[in-house]
Amino acid sequence: METGYLTPFLDMLKQGLLDRDIRLMAAQGELGLRPDEQRGVLDFLASDADPDVAKAASAAIAAGVAPDTSGESPVAPDDEEPSSSGTSEEKAAKEQGTIERLAAMNPAQRLARAMKGTREERAILIRDPNKIVAVAVLSSPKLSEAEVEAIAKMANVSDEILRIIGKTRAWVKSYRVVSALTRNPKTPQALAMNLLSRLQEKDVKLLVSDRNVPDALRMAARRKLGPKG
Repeated sequence: METGYLTPFLDMLKQGLLDRDIRLMAAQGELGLRPDEQRGVLDFLASDADPDVAKAASAAIAAGVAPDTSGESPVAPDDEEPSSSGTSEEKAAKEQGTIERLAAMNPAQRLARAMKGTREERAILIRDPNKIVAVAVLSSPKLSEAEVEAIAKMANVSDEILRIIGKTRAWVKSYRVVSALTRNPKTPQALAMNLLSRLQEKDVKLLVSDRNVPDALRMAARRKLGPKG
């Protein structure tokens, strides 16, 4: 099924980057992957070298059990949506508490939270030093377009995160995501240059005067404007 989404978790799995515990969790449907990605994961894990992983994946396929996408599970509004109440100090204290709680988890637990956790947890885990955890956020079925736009603006995420966003058709259909990626100095230059053709004139003008983006991109933006630039 063509969804317009990439499959970052499945890609890491095929590259042999995921340890046995994470593979078993995926085979048992405990990570809340998008349905299309979960199907690919189960097909791949059915031939896993670990017999427990292969057995769990094969059983899930045979049972035809719908994967736990988690995005369809009820979530308490104050758990999923960031609260607008409270002072800035209270909000900072809450975020720090979440950071400390996530830091106490092992990589497999953080990966599970990346795909099944709250918006606040995803905003923290997208910057996780463990690449596997950070990339897993992009496989979460709960990830919204507004979150993707916010991530595309972050200068403290890895360029791999920005590359995946820029190659995901479902997300770059959004002009706001395209604009954010193009202006992010961390976006791989080749990707930013490719997205430049999608920008409206007013945003191209902003690029020309933006000293944070690569010189090559600024020059390309100036050429796009032509004599009027």
